[in-house]
Amino acid sequence: MEKTKLIIVDDHEVVRYGLRLFLESYDHLAVVGEAQTLAETISLMERVRPSIVILDVLLKNECGIQCCKEIMQRYPDTRIIILTSFGNEEVILKAIKAGAKGFVLKDTGNEELIKAINAAIKGESLLDPLITHKLLNHLRQISGQGTGAQVHLSQQERRVLALLSEGLSNREIANKILLSEKTVRNYVSKILNKLNLNNRAEAAVYAAKHGIRYEQ
Repeated sequence: MEKTKLIIVDDHEVVRYGLRLFLESYDHLAVVGEAQTLAETISLMERVRPSIVILDVLLKNECGIQCCKEIMQRYPDTRIIILTSFGNEEVILKAIKAGAKGFVLKDTGNEELIKAINAAIKGESLLDPLITHKLLNHLRQISGQGTGAQVHLSQQERRVLALLSEGLSNREIANKILLSEKTVRNYVSKILNKLNLNNRAEAAVYAAKHGIRYEQ
C-alpha cells in the first residue's frame, strides 16, 4: 500500500518528535521531513512534495497562516492541517480562507488529528468539534440568523449541511441519517457545487451565517 507523505512544521523540536513518533505508528502514513520556519518549509516542499502538511499556527517570529497561504499559492494541491493550542475564532476563519483543510487543537487528543488527516487524504475538510462549536457561535453572533441570500437546498441537503457544519465526518453523518457513506459523499459534493464553495470548512461557515441547523 502506498503511504501518504507528510511533513511537520513546528518550531518546537519536542512537538515535532512526538508527532513523528505518533504518526509513524500508522502504516498508511510516512513522515518525510520536518521544518520550523517558512523558508525551511518551502525548501522542504520542493524536495519531498508531501501530500499533507501538519502546521503549527504559531511559528517563531512568523505566522502559520502566512505560511499556509505561501504553501497553497505554490502547491495548491497540498492539504494543510493547522495544529494549535488555542481556538481563537478569527484565526480559525483566517486559516479557512488561507486554504487549510483541517484545524485541530493540540489538547484534544490524537484521535482528532488522525480523523483530520484521513479526511484530508480523501480530499475532505474536518474541523475539531470544539473548534466547530466556537466558530459557529462566533459567526452567529457577528452575522445574525439567516442573513444574506440563500441558494435553494432540499431538506435532505440542509440536514447533511447542518451535520457537516457540526464537524461530523461523512461516515458519522451517514450513521445519523441512515444513508450510505457514498450517498452522503455525493450530497456533500452537490452542496459544495450548489453553494460555490471549496470545502467543508467554508460550508460550515455558510451554515452558521444562514442559521441552518439539524432537524429530524
